[in-house]
Amino acid sequence: MTRTPEPYSQEWLRLPVPYVRQVAEALGERVARWWDDPFDPRDATVVLADGTALVWDEESGWRHGRFVSGERGTRTELADGRYLGGGVLPSAERVTALLDDTTYGSPRRPIYRHYTDLDDGFDRALAGFAPITV
Repeated sequence: MTRTPEPYSQEWLRLPVPYVRQVAEALGERVARWWDDPFDPRDATVVLADGTALVWDEESGWRHGRFVSGERGTRTELADGRYLGGGVLPSAERVTALLDDTTYGSPRRPIYRHYTDLDDGFDRALAGFAPITV
């Protein structure tokens, strides 16, 4: 059984890293850089070589748009962002497929969960991706 770290510990804040790393690796050479941003909600940004970016957060999953600004510790700003759908933790292959589908997504933000839902099984799902080092 995978151990779930204590909420708001450093290990807990970094739980999304292995998942986001899998998505970035699946995108391969399309990725220019990526980072996690462990604040409420936990989120991450994957900047693509074409000047767009994917942003993931633990409430709404992935969205894609033109990268305007962002860095670790600062919320990423996208222009013309569209939410990919597929849930809060779609597989890396599904994210790639949704991104490549020109009819994907919606500008409406889905809410799959709330970041304060600490006992909904989400952290166990994240912990199952791979152990991380802090």
